[in-house]
Amino acid sequence: METERFILRKGIVGDCKDIFELYSDENVVKYLPLTSFKSVEDAMDEINWYDKIFKEQIGLRWVIEETKTKKVIGTCGYLNYEKVHNRIEIGYDLSPQYWGKGIMQEALSNIIHFAFSSMGINKIEAKIEPENKSSLRLVEKLNFCKEGVLRQHEYEKGKYVDLVILSLLKSDY
Repeated sequence: METERFILRKGIVGDCKDIFELYSDENVVKYLPLTSFKSVEDAMDEINWYDKIFKEQIGLRWVIEETKTKKVIGTCGYLNYEKVHNRIEIGYDLSPQYWGKGIMQEALSNIIHFAFSSMGINKIEAKIEPENKSSLRLVEKLNFCKEGVLRQHEYEKGKYVDLVILSLLKSDY
């Protein structure tokens, strides 16, 4: 998929350096259920995971590549695909030097359209830690509605974390 400034595409082995750079940044993984990457091999495992979730039909992940530089600056996609309910969970991340420039809104607008128009999705969910104010603002700009808080929903990095659950329905899109 192409947006105005980016290409959303499948991650490949050649992206390992950029993926490593992305996920080795503590600011990027702060609210993710993973620790910062320590090696390029960790990035290769991540790209292999993208292939795995696609083959198992439980998710779909795109890398966000800058059109001009061909650099991968983030990822976005879906996980926890529940075909029987036509429901899926959105996820995304971006290198900090690109924050606040409307990049993720541009990318997510495209994958949201794809989910509703091509995948037959009825509901897209976002689960976000309450402290991640930027991410909450982003999905609210994309018309996601808050459904509630999942209290101590996940155990991450040695502690239980609450998750705000928001959703976007096809009928509201």
